[in-house]
Amino acid sequence: MAVEIPSLIKPSRLRSRGGLLGECLAEFLGTFVLISFGCGVVAMAVAALPGSGRAATTTTIFLAAGDWLLITWGWALAVMLGVYVAGGVSGAHLNPAVTLAMAVRRGFSWAKVVPFILSQVIGAFTGAALVYLVYHNAIDAFDAAVQGPKVNGHTNATFSIFATFPAPYFHGGVWGPLIDQIAGTAFLLMGIAAVLDIRNQAVKANLAPLIVGFIVAAIGMSYGANAGYAINPARDFGPRLFTYAAGWDSLAFPGSVSGAFSAYWWIPIVGPLIGGVIGILVYDLFIGDVLVVRDEMARLPEPGRSRPVKSVDEDEEF
Repeated sequence: MAVEIPSLIKPSRLRSRGGLLGECLAEFLGTFVLISFGCGVVAMAVAALPGSGRAATTTTIFLAAGDWLLITWGWALAVMLGVYVAGGVSGAHLNPAVTLAMAVRRGFSWAKVVPFILSQVIGAFTGAALVYLVYHNAIDAFDAAVQGPKVNGHTNATFSIFATFPAPYFHGGVWGPLIDQIAGTAFLLMGIAAVLDIRNQAVKANLAPLIVGFIVAAIGMSYGANAGYAINPARDFGPRLFTYAAGWDSLAFPGSVSGAFSAYWWIPIVGPLIGGVIGILVYDLFIGDVLVVRDEMARLPEPGRSRPVKSVDEDEEF
């Protein structure tokens, strides 16, 4: 089917997009899709559903645990769609933590790390801009209806549509949210490593993006409330840049709410980068290395033979 579809631009003019440029464009678009749907579902929950009369009041958010499932499944589907869009070109990292972990342990070229991360951040920024374009009326209505502290007319609730912040029970501390981000991203990379490992129970039939989405849903359900489970520096930093430009000011940078937390912006960047590397190292230490040894043992010849014995099926294949 793909061969029968003519390219929009003459192939001779597309050669520059056959390498790194094409991969960066894929990372941009995949991350754009991820954020458009991910931040879009939060905009629905926070502003659009209450403002459109589909909630108890114009400011009602999260009256039940089931409301959180809207967020977790929305982000899961957003990740799935982003990976399906970009996977065939770039591998669909869509996350600087994934890019760094793949460079550390999976042979991904270090020369591509910075271009990939820049593409992801720009894609996330643009996705956030689209969500604001679509939902700015609902956002403005919610901010106007809510009583309480505001920065430049905006509330922390509408800021949460785009980026993350820590729960009040951390009392502005750093270590709790940082550990949360490290743990959540470590689980993400462990799951991705398992899904992609053909020596393990690798996902068949092109279902890997769906399973990665399930992993994100599981993390959101199990570790989401502590700090909004960014688990992706581009997912947080790109939209945070947009909200700063759009008027959320100190809520975005340095990421402060008076009496609650301050200078939070760096935690969803540093935590996931550390956690991603830890996650893939833990997978390789406990699972990957064992699979390597088992593979090598299976290739050893039986005692008294000079080479491994082939099965009948193996002989027939050749």
